[in-house]
Amino acid sequence: MKTLKILLAAILLCPLFCFAAKQSDVYIGISSKYNPNALPKIALGSFKYSYDALQAQENASLISNVLRSDLMRTRYFEMEDSVGAVDTDNVAYSLKLAKAKKADYLVFGEVSPVKDDSWEVKAFVYDTQSQKAVLAKKFVSSTKGLRRSAHLLSDQIVKLLYGKRGIADTKIAFANDSTGRKEIYMVDYDGYNLVKLTKDKSIALLPRWNSDGTKIFYTTYRNRNPDIFYIDLKNGTINPLLKGGGLNLIGGVSPDDSKIVFTMSRGENASIFIKELDSGNLRQLTDKYGVDGSPSFSPDGKFVTYVSNRSGNPQIYILDLLTKQTRRLTKFNWTDTPQWSPTGEWIVFAGRQAPKHPIDIFITDITGAQIRQLTADSGDNEDPAWSPDGRFITFTTTRGGKRQIYVMDADGSAQHLVANIKGNSFTPSWSK
Repeated sequence: MKTLKILLAAILLCPLFCFAAKQSDVYIGISSKYNPNALPKIALGSFKYSYDALQAQENASLISNVLRSDLMRTRYFEMEDSVGAVDTDNVAYSLKLAKAKKADYLVFGEVSPVKDDSWEVKAFVYDTQSQKAVLAKKFVSSTKGLRRSAHLLSDQIVKLLYGKRGIADTKIAFANDSTGRKEIYMVDYDGYNLVKLTKDKSIALLPRWNSDGTKIFYTTYRNRNPDIFYIDLKNGTINPLLKGGGLNLIGGVSPDDSKIVFTMSRGENASIFIKELDSGNLRQLTDKYGVDGSPSFSPDGKFVTYVSNRSGNPQIYILDLLTKQTRRLTKFNWTDTPQWSPTGEWIVFAGRQAPKHPIDIFITDITGAQIRQLTADSGDNEDPAWSPDGRFITFTTTRGGKRQIYVMDADGSAQHLVANIKGNSFTPSWSK
């Protein structure tokens, strides 16, 4: 009890979501203390509720369940759920129980009302061997914000214990035609909190995030021409960026958010251009016979990958922005939508190897020497996009009778539906 009082006193002096313990770039470790070849095991205690009301019980259960789901989805931890509720006045007993189950860490917390629709959440992570807290948090949230609070807590646990960024607080933007027209939507990475972002009443597609998740660039026919607009999520506004004159298809945003790469045509073959967002300057990158499209930046901003039919069927190419040299990566019957992995090692794309094959998802290394097929025998699979940590891929598939958004591990395993959303969904993009 004394330890908890000291920790909570320290937390009260911290801003929202700050660590009570000193933070650094050094993380605790990734292997189990009980088995060096195993993943760390987390014992997750039920979150207590200190107010005898159904809402408090539901909120405590929500935090526990979302946190459990997030930590399991990371593939970083083994979960142990049989320690029950943790008595904050007698943490030693629960630590002993968790240690007996060979759990490396014990995670638990408490939920209590503050005022109106506000709730105080206290959360702790203890090392079962040292019997000491390695993370202590206190935050206040509305009922609606509790799910995000659990996501943030999960990401901080991943950062603390694994030294990696988590993705629980990320979102997926996409186009959907449930209104009869394609509009832009976004949803939490786990399929919750669906939000409609546009009311263009036309065709809106190809959402592309900037680096801090505050803007989404997309192409829309709202003015009867494929133009590029952007959604400012902070201000709740939608603004034009490139209008009129022909085809303007957004490809991607540079890592430093200073420019976009896109496909443009002005009565000629579609080519790849870069637009500087501050100055508005345009620079043409390709000028070959044929159609070039679907460009995206490498994670260091030094290269652009794109698709071109200059050699016949559309193939994937890489352009070095410094030397202007281009090299071809694929020899498929058809390819589209290449996207560079955040680690820079792989490019994911949709393609088919022979004319009668369905469209599937593949990855290739940046030399084109290693090509791996990730989907097979499950409808047409298109529009791949990486998670910001490079460990997962979202894509669309027709395997369920309509076009839906799925997520899989980067090796093609664990393919699953993100959410059962009305209508058909297209061109997903994962926030960075």
